[in-house]
Amino acid sequence: MIVLGIETSCDETAAAVVNDKREILSNRVLSQLDDHRPYGGVVPEIAARAHLEHLDRLVAEAMDDAGVDFDDLDAVACTGGPGLIGGVMVGTMTAKAIAFAAQKPFMAVNHLEGHALTVRLTDDVAFPYLLLLVSGGHCQVLIVEGVGRYKRIGTTIDDAVGEAFDKTAKMMGLGYPGGPALEKIAEKGNPNRFGLPRPLRGRPGCDFSFSGLKTAVRNYMDGFPVEQQTEDVKADLAASFQRAVGDTLIDRARNAVFQFMQDYPAGNTLVLAGGVAANKYLRGRLVELTDQAGMKLVAPPLDLCTDNAAMIAWAGLERFRLGERDDLDFKPRPRWPLDPQAPKRPGAGVKA
Repeated sequence: MIVLGIETSCDETAAAVVNDKREILSNRVLSQLDDHRPYGGVVPEIAARAHLEHLDRLVAEAMDDAGVDFDDLDAVACTGGPGLIGGVMVGTMTAKAIAFAAQKPFMAVNHLEGHALTVRLTDDVAFPYLLLLVSGGHCQVLIVEGVGRYKRIGTTIDDAVGEAFDKTAKMMGLGYPGGPALEKIAEKGNPNRFGLPRPLRGRPGCDFSFSGLKTAVRNYMDGFPVEQQTEDVKADLAASFQRAVGDTLIDRARNAVFQFMQDYPAGNTLVLAGGVAANKYLRGRLVELTDQAGMKLVAPPLDLCTDNAAMIAWAGLERFRLGERDDLDFKPRPRWPLDPQAPKRPGAGVKA
């Protein structure tokens, strides 16, 4: 089986081709960082127009890299949500057009499921496994029982962890994108200098909270006159923030690991996925946790942690070989939870 994947949910325009031998035949990704940097964040209208301008070329390049044409495809998959609706519409309509013209099945993929299943492409991880999904828009713990079968046991009740990284970096004037910039400067800092809170630490359950941590950083920054906000101060504050995030993630993930091992004794894998999974410090902390618990941590290669189309093609392929298809009247979805039956969390809003 060979599947073309298209990803346009945020600020990466991507196209890729994968097959059922777990081979990535091509993987083209165009970053829009330079388009959004002047604004300090992603501007949805600019993102959608950039997708529209570049997607056709990227699809052609991905097909050429893979050495296939549309007749060779078994299906066409795209991100159908969640994401910035303008961009999702561009990718969905392009995929529908290709599927219709080539008379191939169309697959609308949940972007979060793309992240969730990436380790089955890269490491052939067996079900069930515990998933810590951490990105700029989401922070969830889910039990992955199978394709399309997710049980959410924890979520953020306010900010996503990637959102907290980006906003904290912006407060500190570290530039855009904030998460990688904060991680880089934190390497030179003293993580013990600033006493920052560890929200929800020690409490039952697997939910997360990061807004108070972000506010604490703001209070420290406000306590320094501008002329005293030196690189050393910023490095120490970044390191202190990153450690606080790590302590919080470990505490909540430990509860999730305990619950998972009780309910699924045959499972032994914690999967780390999403853009924040590229943070090497947090990966290291989670390795310590899984070693203590007798589990193994699996995370995709760094270039497959951030948004890409290979994960969308693979998720589409997983669904396709189960006999699933989507109609060409599928409506793009700005919100699309992996576990629609999960109870709502007070204060969590749409992120739950």
